[in-house]
Amino acid sequence: MSENKKVRVGLCGAGFAGKFHAYGINRAYGVDAQVSVLCEPNRELAEQVAAKYGIPRICADYKELLNDASLNVIDLCTPTNMHHVMIEEALSAGKHVICEKPLTGYFGEPGDPQLVGEVDRKKMYEVVASRLDRLREAVKKSGRLFMYAENWIYAPAVTKSAEILRASKDKIMLMKADESHSGAHTRLADEWKNSGGGALIRQGCHPLSAVLFLKRTEAAARGEAYSVRDVYGDVGTALSNLPESERGAIVARPKDVEDTGMMQLTFGDGTKATVFASDAIPGGIRNTVEVNTTGGNMYCNICQNNSLVSYAANDETLKDVYVTGNVETKRGYQYVMLEEEWFRGQIQEFQDFMECVAFDREPLSNIDIACETAQLMYAAYLSAAEGRKLPFHGL
Repeated sequence: MSENKKVRVGLCGAGFAGKFHAYGINRAYGVDAQVSVLCEPNRELAEQVAAKYGIPRICADYKELLNDASLNVIDLCTPTNMHHVMIEEALSAGKHVICEKPLTGYFGEPGDPQLVGEVDRKKMYEVVASRLDRLREAVKKSGRLFMYAENWIYAPAVTKSAEILRASKDKIMLMKADESHSGAHTRLADEWKNSGGGALIRQGCHPLSAVLFLKRTEAAARGEAYSVRDVYGDVGTALSNLPESERGAIVARPKDVEDTGMMQLTFGDGTKATVFASDAIPGGIRNTVEVNTTGGNMYCNICQNNSLVSYAANDETLKDVYVTGNVETKRGYQYVMLEEEWFRGQIQEFQDFMECVAFDREPLSNIDIACETAQLMYAAYLSAAEGRKLPFHGL
């Protein structure tokens, strides 16, 4: 492989996402790809992650990645409120960009109240739409790749459903998708200024991108135009009136964000998709997409699934064994995720990204679907605030 086909990644962030990004890049085959530098201000964490994934160098300053001529990709696993600035800086430095979900959001402007979540939703929508316009233009002008780290698009159940749609050319009539669990284990998720919203954007962005991808796939297979006509949103804080003594296994502690939300899309052809997300559902993470067509249906149970069902009489038995995401106890029967990175599509995602850089092609999960997902999320927030269905025109 020629020298310019090497993929050298500067990974920014060594938390949960940073770890599976490093793992996914390590698993890529058929390309000369590696994480060359890990940027993480927590020195102890940086050293641990670098040692585990064979990353030769660490640094604490993101600017070092931008100025490193040996790197051709910057991979952003940073808090959502930092994404838009870092993306533009990386593109300006001539780097391809990988960015974790969600793409961006509203995180506060001068003059806002202390709780950012109290800001008028119309203002939020307008700020986010303008920011998305700038980001898409920055990607276009840069000539670099933007790779949106949305693994549901690459999850085997979703990609197989896409294959079935291409083969059958059936019309999708209704999709229902859900990501729910008992709450994030970081208190940063409790405030709008950090996450750009609550359960709907933090979790719902996954199933939303999946249904958009599948509808785009169906439209292309049938030679039809694709568009979203309107959006209706409903959000709330189901935990607000629940006494602390009754919260049980639920760890969510929302301050100015929703813990439960839904949004319904009407596509240009009149068909529908409904997305659910909640931080008030115990029992481990639930990731599902149901696709109903004129000729059949597909039910994508990304996780939890029953490839392995285990039983433990107490929590001690499996205390050091990873079972599945966001499960509150390991006692009793458990749905154990086998090769979770594969089932969730993370391995396939980074295979695509590394090939895209090496062979100069557009990723399956790109700036268009990233921007559409973010804009629709804020359209849903505005719809919920106004209590009505809103027409959607896109960027």
